[in-house]
Amino acid sequence: MTFFPNNKQTLLSNRLNKQQEIKIPVSAILIHPSILLLLILMDETVKPLRIPPQMSVYADKHNIFHLEQSMLSSLVIDQPEDPISYLISLLRRSSMDIPRVLLFGPTAVGKHTVAKKLSAELRAVHVSIHSLLEGQSELSVQARQYTLKEQELPAELLVRLVQQRLNEIDCFNRGWVLEGIPQTRLQALSLQQAGVIPEHVVVLEAPDDVLLERSQGKLVDPLTGDVYHRTFIWPVDDTVAQRLEEGRSPSETQRLAELQRYRCEATGLSSAYQHVLKIINADQPHADIYQQVCCGQLLRSVAADGSALGDEIQSYLDDGRPVPDSLVLQVLEERLSRMDCSCRGWILHGFPRDLQQAKSQQESQQPNRVFFLELTDDVCLERITLRATDPVSGERFHAMTRPAPSSEVQNRLKTRPEDSTDTVTHKLSQYRIHTAALQSVYPDAYHIDADQDPHSVFEALESRLTVY
Repeated sequence: MTFFPNNKQTLLSNRLNKQQEIKIPVSAILIHPSILLLLILMDETVKPLRIPPQMSVYADKHNIFHLEQSMLSSLVIDQPEDPISYLISLLRRSSMDIPRVLLFGPTAVGKHTVAKKLSAELRAVHVSIHSLLEGQSELSVQARQYTLKEQELPAELLVRLVQQRLNEIDCFNRGWVLEGIPQTRLQALSLQQAGVIPEHVVVLEAPDDVLLERSQGKLVDPLTGDVYHRTFIWPVDDTVAQRLEEGRSPSETQRLAELQRYRCEATGLSSAYQHVLKIINADQPHADIYQQVCCGQLLRSVAADGSALGDEIQSYLDDGRPVPDSLVLQVLEERLSRMDCSCRGWILHGFPRDLQQAKSQQESQQPNRVFFLELTDDVCLERITLRATDPVSGERFHAMTRPAPSSEVQNRLKTRPEDSTDTVTHKLSQYRIHTAALQSVYPDAYHIDADQDPHSVFEALESRLTVY
């Protein structure tokens, strides 16, 4: 936004009054810098301005012109009494409150359903490959030619498409949820270079056998485009259920190829967003998946928000040091006091860890249910130290419960340092020391046998949630 001193206002007013074909009121003196420059250069009495070329490069790189256009549009539409305060609040809202979420994962993992619900709750714009291809712009037409030939979109074209869409006024004002984009590490880095920087990145994951089963039996609501499934997601409304149609399902060969392609890119994709990444297990009820997507990782989100508290927390995370209790409790108290936690409740996982944390938390927020998941040290060691990750596909295997499918995969598996026997044994020792003290703070806590399958553990927890 550009404001002009009085002498330039008079100059521009005179110039505009002399041009009969330009029907612009003199009071409309907030105009685009390029128009200002043109009008000034037209007047021989004004010394020509020399604009360094770096200015236009900077403005183009950071979407300055688009920012000015969007702010001017909002200003003219809303016509606030105090324009300066209004623009300041608009800038603050644009940088802090407007959601910028990226959601990706393998085929049939449920990205579309979660993204659609998330964008509706956040009142953000839902953007997907499908919606980008439906556009009428020259870029959309060009992109459709690749899909008609069943060819992959070039990274440069995809980035231009995304950038064009996110620069539109609705995405600027309301924010966006980007579904299934990017699909490769190259695309991710290209988007970052283009200035498409998400605040939150959510990855939905599930085993391949679950994904292959989900890809069959998909149903679509022809009126809304919502996706359902005969087994996993069935509509509550019978009217919706009656109009469902069979969705397009790729062949088994195509599904396997898509999964393999994703697995090869998954590690690189995740590493491109490691500081804002949250991985969600999608092999669970849809409502639970959505709840986890919305909660996020509290400390990381605060660390990334640019506040003084966030910068302090980030310094500990960068150095690998534990965040002090005083900071954790400060963040926790603020989060649990928000409206959603007050109305819907909350679940804390892995906190408090010791007696001091438990006592400090009781001074502000007290839980009405406490669960201890019980497991012997031998089973803990077996579960953790025998797991390893394939650096090529990103899949995690376990020597006993999910062994590698071949000797080739087995030979390239990597074990994380924190999963070593010594590290796990030390953590278990610390846990046992603090558990006895924690039990004294929560004498009415429920103790659940965790040496069972996940479904049985969940049922044991759920049955005690309704006991008063």
